[in-house]
Amino acid sequence: MNGNAERDAEPSPWSPRERELLAVTLQLLQQHGYEGLTVDAVAATARASKATVYRRWPTKAELVLAAFIEGVRQVAVAPETGTLRGDLMRVGELVCDQAHAHASTIRAVLFEVSRNPALNEVMQHQFVDQRRVLIEYILQQAVNRGEIDAAAITEELWDVLPGYLIFRSMVSGRAPTRRTVQALVDEVVIPSLTRHGG
Repeated sequence: MNGNAERDAEPSPWSPRERELLAVTLQLLQQHGYEGLTVDAVAATARASKATVYRRWPTKAELVLAAFIEGVRQVAVAPETGTLRGDLMRVGELVCDQAHAHASTIRAVLFEVSRNPALNEVMQHQFVDQRRVLIEYILQQAVNRGEIDAAAITEELWDVLPGYLIFRSMVSGRAPTRRTVQALVDEVVIPSLTRHGG
């Protein structure tokens, strides 16, 4: 703890009742997997009508994607450790935790997204862009502290850390660990940001 307050997470697009439904969905996903999840079970567990669920999320795939996005939204909180390395390590560890907890859900979501352009649009704007904003914020803070030069930040760099960690979580027996995060941060991300002499 360095006394710096953490940056607030991006505001949720859901109402409190919708967040409750999504939390139940995520809980049931972790218990039963995508194929075993039913809207009936979500409605019954949350004490809601099926019509309420379907009115907001017309398909199971849309409900699952929304639950996944809401479930990992806390990763969008910039840690504010005071150093670039500390911030990147913290974010990487959070991504690992979330990927481990939701690996089967991520696989199902990515499969559904690949088949549905509308879901892909939601994934892009409510998940991918959110991760981009988080990493860009961390890098800009490092620029402001004089740790790196703004010219070192490239369009592709922001996705290296979370993208690789999520990929690793999809591969059986290759779940990322803290050592994975440390290797990425120390051997890939930071060298690529400092080699410009910033």
